[in-house]
Amino acid sequence: MAARVQGSPALYYCSSFLPVLSRQARPHNWIIRRFFSNLSLSRRRTALALSGQARRGFSFQEDNFASPADLYFEAPLKIVQYPDTRLRAKNKRINTFDENLKKFADEMFDVMYKTDGIGLSAPQVGMNIQLMVFNPAGERGEGEEIVLVNPVVHKASKKTLLYNEGCLSFPGIYADVVRPASVKIDARDVTGARFRVNLSGLPARVFQHEFDHLQGTLFFDRMTEDVLDSIRLDLKALEKKYEDLTGQPSPEKIDNYKQRQEFAGFARI
Repeated sequence: MAARVQGSPALYYCSSFLPVLSRQARPHNWIIRRFFSNLSLSRRRTALALSGQARRGFSFQEDNFASPADLYFEAPLKIVQYPDTRLRAKNKRINTFDENLKKFADEMFDVMYKTDGIGLSAPQVGMNIQLMVFNPAGERGEGEEIVLVNPVVHKASKKTLLYNEGCLSFPGIYADVVRPASVKIDARDVTGARFRVNLSGLPARVFQHEFDHLQGTLFFDRMTEDVLDSIRLDLKALEKKYEDLTGQPSPEKIDNYKQRQEFAGFARI
């Protein structure tokens, strides 16, 4: 078990984001009901304007959209581990909403549940597209399964919270990460329907970790230098493991790492 933040629940994130919440620390049902009630209300009230996204710096050129080849996958899906280059690659937007996309989302949920997770992003399974899945209940048949496609952060709160995070793309590594307490997002569901929703508490934490993956940002990018130093040897061990398995030099080295000053979608906190 990883060290927990005093007075705060411990969150563990899978594969370059499979957020995993320990069963003892999982949220009460009222948190889940309130989140999904807000989501349903937002779906009824809000339609996202494409021009609004464009003003926030998002391009809608054809080459930014996923092709049929980009959307092709084979089951079973496998978790991608650091320092695999797919965790840093550009993730294309989706404009094809069909049975293949639904099947892919279902396969992502299968991987998520098998790893005791509550969220997962497409690059974590080697697919560089803008899609994430999560279920705060963390159990098949409980809560509600949510698929977010092409998500955009509309606003993040100034209030922040500290949690002990982990990631299945970084097996056995856990460390403290500060994130906004709440976010307002725009997205599409698996059918292509647009909606806007406010997230807070656990859903906000899960979303932000997964959204980072869609931007090619890893959880150690958000750690302070002191916290990063505490896991440096573990990261070097993963780099060595990658080199042993592939026979290739690690595509990134923590010894050469320079703290990133800005993150897509968020101001650095």
